[in-house]
Amino acid sequence: MSPKLTHEILLNNQDEALKLLGRNGELRRRIQEETPVRIVDRGARIVVIGDPPHSGMVNDLLNEMLTAVRGGHTPTVDDLRYALDEARAERVEDLGAVLADPSGALHGDIAIKPRTRGQRIYLEAIESHTITIAIGPAGTGKTYLAMAAAVSALLNKEVNRLILTRPAVEAGENLGFLPGDLEQKVHPYLRPLFDALYSMLDPERVQRLIEREMIEVAPLAFMRGRTLDKAFAILDEAQNTTSEQMKMFLTRLGEGSKAVITGDITQTDLPDSRVSGLTEIQKILHDTNDIAIHRLGRSDVVRHPLVQSIVQAYELHEERG
Repeated sequence: MSPKLTHEILLNNQDEALKLLGRNGELRRRIQEETPVRIVDRGARIVVIGDPPHSGMVNDLLNEMLTAVRGGHTPTVDDLRYALDEARAERVEDLGAVLADPSGALHGDIAIKPRTRGQRIYLEAIESHTITIAIGPAGTGKTYLAMAAAVSALLNKEVNRLILTRPAVEAGENLGFLPGDLEQKVHPYLRPLFDALYSMLDPERVQRLIEREMIEVAPLAFMRGRTLDKAFAILDEAQNTTSEQMKMFLTRLGEGSKAVITGDITQTDLPDSRVSGLTEIQKILHDTNDIAIHRLGRSDVVRHPLVQSIVQAYELHEERG
């Protein structure tokens, strides 16, 4: 039997212990359920006892979480789940700074921050590049964080308008055979973009901005022939664009504009004979200045924990062929 190792974490006060271990010790209990260690609260210090290398991993994890606490952040169960995944992958370095990162704060009372290392790099890429391409599975915050950056840019007067678009691939970009007027025809395809908007701004304000043409939500086909000056454009579900549509969107950008393209290349709805524009631009634009291509992965999923397991199961299935 391997000898037990003991690690001590010194605290400034009991409040740090409460935040670090969770209300009623919930975070401590979850760590002990998922790792073969014992965590003892001794007031001014926390003691981690267990076999190597588990005791060392948990010690490092708790020290990074303590850094987040001292940075003004109270760790959540979701934070702990992410932190455990990062620690198991030996990516614990700077984890405290990631958890406590205040970046991504939106205009006014709304605050949106990255919840993973990958999300923080994604927001930094949007800030520092004219075009950012984000590729990753469902639940990684691709669209939500892009929308946060776009709304922030609009409210801070960095751009004059937002252009939010996605391909209506099931309707063949024609939409003519669907019942109703134009708004009724395209609404089902654009609803996720409206949902993201409404989570940041109240519906009345969104409607006023749409009426003043400061926010435009439209199918990708409606971008043809236009030049987008001083705009922040988001192309969502880009895996469903053809090569021609992707080129058309990219060449719409005008002076003072910024674009974010998001999609999941494993979820294309295009016919088998068509190449996804999102897949293609990774090869075409990977060395182009002022364009960032960022990949979000399973560890960046911030929805229900089961979503992460589903993504992992699909990845394993695809690897086995």
